[in-house]
Amino acid sequence: MSVLYFAYGSNLKSERMRQRVPSARSEAVAFLDHHRLVCNKRGRDGSAKANLARDAGHRVWGVLYRIEPGHLTLLDRLETGYERVEVEVCTAAGDAHRASTYRSDRVTRDPIPFAWYRELILEGAREHGLPAEYLKLLEALPARSDGRPSS
Repeated sequence: MSVLYFAYGSNLKSERMRQRVPSARSEAVAFLDHHRLVCNKRGRDGSAKANLARDAGHRVWGVLYRIEPGHLTLLDRLETGYERVEVEVCTAAGDAHRASTYRSDRVTRDPIPFAWYRELILEGAREHGLPAEYLKLLEALPARSDGRPSS
């Protein structure tokens, strides 16, 4: 039996997700209410990564992936600095689901992601057709260069 994983950051991009977790198959666009997307998680490279912050009246859009249960531990190893948590998300069609996702309390004082990282999030959001107003919010996230070209 497979499990649901809610991706809201760089794992939105299907190609990246399948490289990390071969069993991952996108199931539906979904949202997590009473949270907002922030890029304040301190990454191993010193930059900011996507994170969830509780915030009434806000919504984080993402994708539900169905993965093999044994692959959750693989994802745990890849998502260093995050804690896996259970959340209730709703699909665009209105169906509620319990899913695993990641949240971190390891925050950076410099909450600005690298441009290539923000681009991964945007590519995944566009790929899955997240709402236009949410895409605008993602496009408005500040970003900085680390010398790598954006994809």
